[in-house]
Amino acid sequence: MPAPTISFEFFPPKSLDASFQLWDTIKSLQHLDPSFVSVTYGAGGTTRQLTHEAVETIRGRTGIEVAAHLTCVDASREETLEIAERYAAAGVSKIVALRGDPPAGADGFRAREDGFANSAELVEALAETGKFEIAVGAYPDPHPEAGYDGADVDWLKRKIDAGATSAITQFFFEAETFFRFRDRCAKAGIDAQILPGILPIQSWNGVKKFAARCGARIPSALERGFETAERDGRSDLLALTHCTTLCTRLLDEGVEHLHFYTLNRPDMTREVVHALGLVPPAVLENVA
Repeated sequence: MPAPTISFEFFPPKSLDASFQLWDTIKSLQHLDPSFVSVTYGAGGTTRQLTHEAVETIRGRTGIEVAAHLTCVDASREETLEIAERYAAAGVSKIVALRGDPPAGADGFRAREDGFANSAELVEALAETGKFEIAVGAYPDPHPEAGYDGADVDWLKRKIDAGATSAITQFFFEAETFFRFRDRCAKAGIDAQILPGILPIQSWNGVKKFAARCGARIPSALERGFETAERDGRSDLLALTHCTTLCTRLLDEGVEHLHFYTLNRPDMTREVVHALGLVPPAVLENVA
Protein backbone atom coordinates (compact mmCIF):
# COMPACT_ATOMS: atom_id res chain seq x y z
CA MET A 1 0.00 0.00 0.00
CA PRO A 2 1.48 3.38 -1.00
CA ALA A 3 2.36 5.89 1.70
CA PRO A 4 -0.21 8.66 2.28
CA THR A 5 0.41 11.90 0.43
CA ILE A 6 -0.12 15.50 1.51
CA SER A 7 -0.79 18.92 0.02
CA PHE A 8 -0.95 22.47 1.33
CA GLU A 9 -3.14 25.48 0.68
CA PHE A 10 -1.81 29.04 0.68
CA PHE A 11 -3.38 32.42 0.06
CA PRO A 12 -1.72 35.08 -2.10
CA PRO A 13 0.11 37.91 -0.30
CA LYS A 14 -1.33 41.42 -0.33
CA SER A 15 1.75 43.23 1.00
CA LEU A 16 5.52 42.98 1.06
CA ASP A 17 5.51 41.58 4.60
CA ALA A 18 2.88 39.03 3.58
CA SER A 19 5.07 38.02 0.62
CA PHE A 20 7.95 37.27 2.97
CA GLN A 21 5.57 35.31 5.20
CA LEU A 22 4.35 33.21 2.27
CA TRP A 23 7.85 32.38 1.11
CA ASP A 24 8.97 31.54 4.62
CA THR A 25 5.97 29.20 4.83
CA ILE A 26 6.75 27.55 1.51
CA LYS A 27 10.42 27.06 2.41
CA SER A 28 9.42 25.62 5.77
CA LEU A 29 7.06 23.06 4.22
CA GLN A 30 8.70 22.31 0.87
CA HIS A 31 10.94 19.59 2.32
CA LEU A 32 7.83 17.59 3.24
CA ASP A 33 7.39 16.80 -0.48
CA PRO A 34 3.75 17.81 -1.06
CA SER A 35 2.15 16.27 -4.13
CA PHE A 36 0.73 19.73 -4.89
CA VAL A 37 -0.07 23.07 -3.30
CA SER A 38 -3.09 25.27 -3.97
CA VAL A 39 -3.49 29.04 -3.99
CA THR A 40 -6.82 30.66 -3.13
CA TYR A 41 -8.85 33.59 -4.42
CA GLY A 42 -10.03 36.26 -2.01
CA ALA A 43 -13.74 36.79 -1.47
CA GLY A 44 -15.33 38.27 -4.54
CA GLY A 45 -12.26 37.46 -6.63
CA THR A 46 -10.38 40.33 -4.98
CA THR A 47 -6.98 38.64 -5.25
CA ARG A 48 -7.36 37.35 -8.82
CA GLN A 49 -4.15 38.90 -10.16
CA LEU A 50 -2.25 38.20 -6.95
CA THR A 51 -3.35 34.57 -7.15
CA HIS A 52 -2.07 34.28 -10.70
CA GLU A 53 1.27 35.84 -9.76
CA ALA A 54 1.66 33.57 -6.74
CA VAL A 55 0.81 30.46 -8.77
CA GLU A 56 3.37 31.29 -11.47
CA THR A 57 6.06 32.22 -8.95
CA ILE A 58 5.62 29.14 -6.76
CA ARG A 59 5.71 26.85 -9.76
CA GLY A 60 8.68 28.64 -11.31
CA ARG A 61 10.81 28.79 -8.17
CA THR A 62 10.02 25.43 -6.56
CA GLY A 63 8.85 23.11 -9.32
CA ILE A 64 5.99 21.97 -7.08
CA GLU A 65 2.71 21.31 -8.90
CA VAL A 66 0.33 24.18 -8.17
CA ALA A 67 -3.46 23.99 -8.23
CA ALA A 68 -4.92 27.40 -8.97
CA HIS A 69 -8.27 28.35 -7.49
CA LEU A 70 -10.80 29.74 -9.98
CA THR A 71 -14.25 31.05 -9.08
CA CYS A 72 -17.46 32.28 -10.69
CA VAL A 73 -17.55 35.58 -8.82
CA ASP A 74 -17.57 38.97 -10.57
CA ALA A 75 -16.31 37.84 -13.97
CA SER A 76 -17.82 36.90 -17.31
CA ARG A 77 -17.45 33.43 -18.76
CA GLU A 78 -15.00 34.82 -21.29
CA GLU A 79 -12.88 36.51 -18.61
CA THR A 80 -12.84 33.40 -16.46
CA LEU A 81 -11.78 31.13 -19.30
CA GLU A 82 -9.10 33.64 -20.32
CA ILE A 83 -7.65 33.32 -16.83
CA ALA A 84 -7.73 29.53 -17.22
CA GLU A 85 -5.88 29.83 -20.53
CA ARG A 86 -3.22 31.96 -18.85
CA TYR A 87 -2.75 29.22 -16.27
CA ALA A 88 -2.43 26.61 -19.00
CA ALA A 89 0.15 28.75 -20.80
CA ALA A 90 2.13 28.97 -17.54
CA GLY A 91 2.20 25.18 -17.26
CA VAL A 92 -0.56 24.89 -14.65
CA SER A 93 -2.67 21.79 -15.29
CA LYS A 94 -4.66 21.55 -12.05
CA ILE A 95 -7.51 23.91 -11.11
CA VAL A 96 -9.71 24.02 -8.02
CA ALA A 97 -13.04 25.19 -9.46
CA LEU A 98 -15.34 26.88 -6.94
CA ARG A 99 -18.42 29.06 -6.96
CA GLY A 100 -16.59 31.46 -4.67
CA ASP A 101 -17.54 33.72 -1.80
CA PRO A 102 -19.52 36.87 -2.56
CA PRO A 103 -17.83 40.28 -2.27
CA ALA A 104 -17.63 41.85 1.17
CA GLY A 105 -20.95 43.40 2.16
CA ALA A 106 -23.02 41.38 -0.33
CA ASP A 107 -25.97 39.42 1.04
CA GLY A 108 -25.15 36.36 -1.04
CA PHE A 109 -23.79 35.09 -4.33
CA ARG A 110 -25.28 36.70 -7.43
CA ALA A 111 -24.22 35.34 -10.80
CA ARG A 112 -23.54 37.84 -13.55
CA GLU A 113 -25.73 37.50 -16.60
CA ASP A 114 -22.63 36.82 -18.69
CA GLY A 115 -20.96 34.71 -16.00
CA PHE A 116 -21.10 31.16 -14.74
CA ALA A 117 -24.18 30.55 -12.61
CA ASN A 118 -22.51 27.95 -10.40
CA SER A 119 -19.43 25.78 -10.00
CA ALA A 120 -20.88 22.90 -12.04
CA GLU A 121 -21.11 25.18 -15.09
CA LEU A 122 -17.51 26.30 -14.50
CA VAL A 123 -16.32 22.70 -14.22
CA GLU A 124 -18.08 21.74 -17.45
CA ALA A 125 -16.47 24.62 -19.37
CA LEU A 126 -13.00 23.82 -18.00
CA ALA A 127 -13.43 20.13 -18.79
CA GLU A 128 -14.34 20.96 -22.39
CA THR A 129 -10.92 22.56 -22.86
CA GLY A 130 -9.23 19.24 -22.12
CA LYS A 131 -6.34 21.08 -20.47
CA PHE A 132 -6.96 20.61 -16.76
CA GLU A 133 -7.35 18.17 -13.94
CA ILE A 134 -10.24 19.70 -12.01
CA ALA A 135 -10.82 19.55 -8.27
CA VAL A 136 -13.93 20.96 -6.57
CA GLY A 137 -15.10 21.76 -3.07
CA ALA A 138 -17.15 19.46 -0.86
CA TYR A 139 -18.97 19.93 2.46
CA PRO A 140 -18.98 17.13 5.08
CA ASP A 141 -21.02 19.43 7.34
CA PRO A 142 -23.99 21.03 5.55
CA HIS A 143 -23.20 24.17 3.57
CA PRO A 144 -24.99 27.20 5.08
CA GLU A 145 -26.96 27.54 1.84
CA ALA A 146 -27.88 23.85 1.54
CA GLY A 147 -31.61 23.71 0.90
CA TYR A 148 -32.21 20.16 2.13
CA ASP A 149 -30.52 17.17 3.72
CA GLY A 150 -28.27 15.60 1.12
CA ALA A 151 -27.95 18.73 -1.02
CA ASP A 152 -24.16 18.79 -0.57
CA VAL A 153 -23.85 15.22 -1.89
CA ASP A 154 -26.15 15.98 -4.82
CA TRP A 155 -24.15 19.08 -5.72
CA LEU A 156 -20.87 17.20 -5.51
CA LYS A 157 -22.20 14.50 -7.83
CA ARG A 158 -23.31 17.17 -10.27
CA LYS A 159 -19.79 18.63 -10.31
CA ILE A 160 -18.16 15.23 -10.72
CA ASP A 161 -20.54 14.37 -13.56
CA ALA A 162 -19.60 17.72 -15.17
CA GLY A 163 -15.95 16.69 -15.35
CA ALA A 164 -14.28 17.12 -11.95
CA THR A 165 -11.90 14.33 -10.98
CA SER A 166 -11.50 14.97 -7.26
CA ALA A 167 -12.90 17.00 -4.38
CA ILE A 168 -11.34 18.78 -1.42
CA THR A 169 -13.54 19.12 1.63
CA GLN A 170 -14.17 22.06 3.86
CA PHE A 171 -12.50 21.54 7.23
CA PHE A 172 -14.23 19.54 9.96
CA PHE A 173 -13.46 18.64 13.56
CA GLU A 174 -14.35 14.95 13.88
CA ALA A 175 -13.23 12.05 11.67
CA GLU A 176 -16.73 10.54 11.81
CA THR A 177 -18.06 13.64 10.04
CA PHE A 178 -15.84 12.82 7.07
CA PHE A 179 -16.61 9.09 7.17
CA ARG A 180 -20.37 9.68 7.10
CA PHE A 181 -19.99 12.06 4.18
CA ARG A 182 -17.72 9.63 2.32
CA ASP A 183 -20.26 6.83 2.79
CA ARG A 184 -23.11 8.99 1.52
CA CYS A 185 -21.06 9.97 -1.52
CA ALA A 186 -20.29 6.34 -2.29
CA LYS A 187 -23.98 5.46 -1.97
CA ALA A 188 -24.77 8.25 -4.46
CA GLY A 189 -22.36 6.75 -6.99
CA ILE A 190 -19.51 9.21 -6.50
CA ASP A 191 -16.24 7.36 -7.07
CA ALA A 192 -13.89 10.34 -7.42
CA GLN A 193 -11.22 10.81 -4.75
CA ILE A 194 -12.38 12.97 -1.84
CA LEU A 195 -9.51 14.68 -0.05
CA PRO A 196 -10.18 15.72 3.55
CA GLY A 197 -9.35 19.36 4.23
CA ILE A 198 -7.48 19.74 7.52
CA LEU A 199 -7.27 23.02 9.43
CA PRO A 200 -4.63 22.96 12.19
CA ILE A 201 -6.02 25.21 14.92
CA GLN A 202 -3.64 28.13 15.30
CA SER A 203 -6.19 30.54 16.77
CA TRP A 204 -9.26 29.12 18.47
CA ASN A 205 -11.21 32.38 18.17
CA GLY A 206 -10.30 32.62 14.49
CA VAL A 207 -11.33 29.03 13.80
CA LYS A 208 -14.69 29.58 15.50
CA LYS A 209 -15.34 32.50 13.14
CA PHE A 210 -14.37 30.40 10.12
CA ALA A 211 -16.60 27.59 11.29
CA ALA A 212 -19.60 29.89 11.72
CA ARG A 213 -19.20 31.19 8.17
CA CYS A 214 -18.88 27.81 6.49
CA GLY A 215 -21.20 25.70 8.65
CA ALA A 216 -18.57 23.44 10.25
CA ARG A 217 -20.02 22.01 13.46
CA ILE A 218 -17.86 22.46 16.57
CA PRO A 219 -18.13 19.56 19.05
CA SER A 220 -19.00 20.81 22.52
CA ALA A 221 -16.18 18.75 24.07
CA LEU A 222 -13.64 20.47 21.84
CA GLU A 223 -14.98 23.90 22.73
CA ARG A 224 -14.76 23.11 26.44
CA GLY A 225 -11.26 21.74 25.92
CA PHE A 226 -10.03 24.95 24.32
CA GLU A 227 -11.65 27.09 27.00
CA THR A 228 -9.63 25.20 29.58
CA ALA A 229 -6.46 25.05 27.45
CA GLU A 230 -6.50 28.79 26.80
CA ARG A 231 -6.87 29.47 30.51
CA ASP A 232 -3.92 27.17 31.25
CA GLY A 233 -1.75 28.37 28.36
CA ARG A 234 -1.84 24.99 26.61
CA SER A 235 -3.77 25.83 23.44
CA ASP A 236 -0.93 24.84 21.12
CA LEU A 237 -0.57 21.45 22.80
CA LEU A 238 -4.29 20.75 22.52
CA ALA A 239 -4.33 21.93 18.89
CA LEU A 240 -1.44 19.64 17.97
CA THR A 241 -2.98 16.69 19.80
CA HIS A 242 -6.41 17.24 18.26
CA CYS A 243 -5.13 17.63 14.69
CA THR A 244 -2.76 14.67 14.92
CA THR A 245 -5.48 12.45 16.37
CA LEU A 246 -7.94 13.52 13.68
CA CYS A 247 -5.46 12.78 10.90
CA THR A 248 -4.49 9.44 12.43
CA ARG A 249 -8.14 8.35 12.50
CA LEU A 250 -8.54 9.33 8.86
CA LEU A 251 -5.42 7.47 7.77
CA ASP A 252 -6.39 4.39 9.79
CA GLU A 253 -9.70 4.26 7.88
CA GLY A 254 -8.17 4.30 4.44
CA VAL A 255 -7.70 7.99 3.64
CA GLU A 256 -4.73 8.27 1.27
CA HIS A 257 -4.24 12.04 1.12
CA LEU A 258 -4.46 14.97 3.56
CA HIS A 259 -4.89 18.57 2.38
CA PHE A 260 -3.76 21.13 4.97
CA TYR A 261 -5.12 24.68 5.17
CA THR A 262 -1.95 26.43 6.33
CA LEU A 263 -3.20 30.06 6.49
CA ASN A 264 0.39 30.87 5.45
CA ARG A 265 1.63 29.85 8.89
CA PRO A 266 3.74 26.69 8.68
CA ASP A 267 4.58 25.68 12.25
CA MET A 268 1.48 23.72 13.29
CA THR A 269 1.13 22.01 9.92
CA ARG A 270 4.79 20.99 9.95
CA GLU A 271 4.51 19.64 13.50
CA VAL A 272 1.43 17.59 12.62
CA VAL A 273 3.06 16.08 9.52
CA HIS A 274 6.13 15.17 11.58
CA ALA A 275 3.97 13.70 14.34
CA LEU A 276 2.18 11.53 11.77
CA GLY A 277 5.50 10.23 10.46
CA LEU A 278 4.80 11.50 6.93
CA VAL A 279 8.31 12.85 6.50
CA PRO A 280 10.21 11.83 3.32
CA PRO A 281 13.09 9.39 3.98
CA ALA A 282 15.63 11.87 2.57
CA VAL A 283 14.69 14.37 5.26
CA LEU A 284 15.15 11.79 7.99
CA GLU A 285 18.53 10.81 6.54
CA ASN A 286 19.67 14.44 6.60
CA VAL A 287 18.60 14.75 10.23
CA ALA A 288 20.45 11.57 11.16
